[in-house]
Amino acid sequence: MRKTALWAAALTAVAALTASACGGGPAAGGQKADQVEVFSWWTSGSEAAALDALIDNFKKANPGVTVRNAAVSGGGGSNAQQVLQTRLVGGNPPDTWQTHPGKAMSEILDNGLALDLTDVYAAHKWNSVMPKPLIEAMSRDGKVYGVLTGVHRGNVLWFNKKVLAEAGVSVGDRLSRQEFDRALDRLRAKGRTPLCLGDKDIFASAEVLENVLVGRLGATGWQRLVSGETHWSDPKVRAAVKEYTKLLDRVNDDHSALTWDQAVKRMADGGCGFNTMGDWAYGELLKNGKRDGEDFGYVAFPGSEDVFVTVGDVFVASASGKNADLVKKWIASVGSKDSQLAFNKAKGSTPVRTDVDVSSLGAYQQAAAQDFRNRTLVSTLVHGEATSPGFQQAFFDAVNQLNSNKDVDAFVKALDAAARK
Repeated sequence: MRKTALWAAALTAVAALTASACGGGPAAGGQKADQVEVFSWWTSGSEAAALDALIDNFKKANPGVTVRNAAVSGGGGSNAQQVLQTRLVGGNPPDTWQTHPGKAMSEILDNGLALDLTDVYAAHKWNSVMPKPLIEAMSRDGKVYGVLTGVHRGNVLWFNKKVLAEAGVSVGDRLSRQEFDRALDRLRAKGRTPLCLGDKDIFASAEVLENVLVGRLGATGWQRLVSGETHWSDPKVRAAVKEYTKLLDRVNDDHSALTWDQAVKRMADGGCGFNTMGDWAYGELLKNGKRDGEDFGYVAFPGSEDVFVTVGDVFVASASGKNADLVKKWIASVGSKDSQLAFNKAKGSTPVRTDVDVSSLGAYQQAAAQDFRNRTLVSTLVHGEATSPGFQQAFFDAVNQLNSNKDVDAFVKALDAAARK
């Protein structure tokens, strides 16, 4: 991958910082030796609670250590990414920061910004309890550079049970595309908003399109698309994009003014029938006092029942040399059984460790944990795991235009061009 000027500058800055730190004396930038700065974009109710669980477990295992929570809100994580890159360029990296596995980590690893954590994996025998493909998605040349807090499923369709019942809509263990289409029409005929969307941050509508594409193409078709083997102008891809534009006609008029969690809450409160969002929505639903199986239900997005779209959150550690031993203790704590269980219980995700007892989790999470172990795992484009950051941004830009003009031809042409770069 060609290094961008921004990341190249970051590499130079961090390399200089590393040299300074290795020279002895206090930690670079005046960082206290008993303090860890944790950088993320987790600020919504369930996200903040999940992060607090990680911090609390770490502090219990390391008395006297201070954790600086440097979470940045807004933009579906994009605001945090901008702040992070500015800090890297300025030679002031956080001790540890949140990212996603796969392509999202590529530039971090290309530029030597992450600390090698292979010894942490060996010490805690994580290679035997975490899925090999997910470890490989955080690795380079046999070395591991991150730890997953858990794994979300991106392709979930949530629904308000009362709203659907009042409209005469029934949902079983799965919902076909045709059944979904009829359900949306039924809701609209009853004067209800069929689908809640909150795409103030563009990732939310991009998530809807990703789920439509996975439902249409299946695991193999999706993997061929994001790898570049299939063109975006392929007839099956066009059909999925057309299906997405029809869904836009069935969402709330104020969708561009709402955030993703506000849309989830509106669905939960009876403002619409359905919402499609990754299962971080589960934590929000529980946080708002809604009852699993009584107030809300869920199925895989129509057509994607045998696919688990993985959205993993990873913590990497800075290679700058600041507090390396203490930061490795943070990484070890994140990957511990206690932290995996506590974090995912609050967040709505699935522990990445397959030896964690999930019987204390909610009904949805127990089912998701089974699907995580038994369905075909594919990477998300929307959250940067399946494609380069440049293509991810091109996808967001194209979705933004598609939302405005519903021009399928222009959309696929733009992405075919972006794929060729």
